[in-house]
Amino acid sequence: MAPIHLPTSIPVGVDPDAIAAELRLDHVSADHAIEPGLLAVVDRARESGIDLNIVVLDRDPVHDSQLRDLATDLGDHVGGTVLVLSPGQNGSYSDVISRVTLEAGQDVTYTGNPVVSANNFLDTLLQPGPPWTAMTISLLLLVAVVLGVLYWVNARRDAGRTAPVVPGSAGSSAPSADGVEPRGDVG
Repeated sequence: MAPIHLPTSIPVGVDPDAIAAELRLDHVSADHAIEPGLLAVVDRARESGIDLNIVVLDRDPVHDSQLRDLATDLGDHVGGTVLVLSPGQNGSYSDVISRVTLEAGQDVTYTGNPVVSANNFLDTLLQPGPPWTAMTISLLLLVAVVLGVLYWVNARRDAGRTAPVVPGSAGSSAPSADGVEPRGDVG
């Protein structure tokens, strides 16, 4: 089932259908002078199992969110991961990579050079994420050890306490109910 997206705001003068047609050909929509460098990034992404499409616009949109909207619209047309770059802004979409990872990749694209930006973006996507499973298991083991130690400390503390002495019982030095003090062993 395809994701349902809210209405988008595409930058003025941009034709998503024409860009999607270019992306279907070679996964790059950019000025021909920088296309070879971007194709190398796309090839490197494919070698790592990422279906990357790169779009480079020649001017910034009015709102930076328009690039994410464009990337989302293009992702609906071509699938995979879409990176849209303009001179001072960027946007991305992926049907397999988390938004957190995409935005981390976007943070390193402000270089002014689309080829360097695309390489930086891909490098971020290829970095291994935190080992959440190992971290979760370690945290659970730590909690179990702490609880075990607390149980052991409490058990030792309870074992070290003497039982309360009831007045009038054997071994008590308190007077009995009749007021006579116990004498210990007789005879």
